[in-house]
Amino acid sequence: MNIQRWVARREQSWKQLEALLTRAEKQGLKSLQADEIRTLASLYRSTAADLARARTQQAGDLIGQKLQALVARGYSQIYQGSRRQDWAAVRQFYLWGFPTAVQQARGAIALAVALFGLAAVASWWMAWRDSAFLALLVPENLIEQVRDRQELWMGSIVGIEPFASSSIMVNNMRVAFETIAGGGLLGLRTVYILLFNGALLGAIGALVGQGNLAWPFWAFVFPHGALELPAIFLAGGAGFLIARALLWPGIYSRRDALQLYGQQAAHLTFGLVPMLVISGLIEGFFSPNPAVPAAVKYFTGIGLLTGLILYLSRSQRTPHL
Repeated sequence: MNIQRWVARREQSWKQLEALLTRAEKQGLKSLQADEIRTLASLYRSTAADLARARTQQAGDLIGQKLQALVARGYSQIYQGSRRQDWAAVRQFYLWGFPTAVQQARGAIALAVALFGLAAVASWWMAWRDSAFLALLVPENLIEQVRDRQELWMGSIVGIEPFASSSIMVNNMRVAFETIAGGGLLGLRTVYILLFNGALLGAIGALVGQGNLAWPFWAFVFPHGALELPAIFLAGGAGFLIARALLWPGIYSRRDALQLYGQQAAHLTFGLVPMLVISGLIEGFFSPNPAVPAAVKYFTGIGLLTGLILYLSRSQRTPHL
């Protein structure tokens, strides 16, 4: 290969790539037009091939260093710039997209809250009046521990916080994803999970109330429950959106309804995952900590729930690019 002739033929492309990279580095990749971005990508690929050829043909250190610098700059703009845009999209979603998705699905989420709440209240009332009903939902050893020994079971977490926290996260994720996937069974599985978990919480609430342990028990529940329970309600709402697409697609075809409501359910899912991670950390490290006063735990839970409601209620009044 005639090195000088090859360099003369390719040099104009390298200069064009350098000019585009200089603009992108100074003004950002968004300053380029769509056709310029396509040209930049094409020139980057051809210059990367030129670099490989220059090394193979031993075109000289100066040319090799120049091409290496161009390829490195191109990689940074095309791939690292793309990653920055991806992170910007994630940030935009959690700032505005997730609250918007929750507001759009408020009917389905309200149904999940109602089913869970009704089951909890009914179960509490029945368990308070009938010990046989309580035994149907709560394990016998737990009943004996609370009634006979006047003890709660959360102390077993102390000393194994990392293991407990990770186990709690995995279990809560499993429940949430099962609740969402239950929408594919016409929502029946979603309804069952919400009713069962609501009834279980109500029965345990009656048990600790009868054992005069309600204050420390709810102090344990409040901090992580402020995020964990809303996350389960969001999962229930996502499941009901999927069920709605299958049962009542409305003016849409069932395929279009699944695409529309499935996307809304996916947005809810993406949003609730961090909530469950944070609640798992709180439940493992903070909620059972005996050194933290119960009043502090209550205030923490109230603060987290208030902050969550304010966050999910926000609306994007002006465009945020």
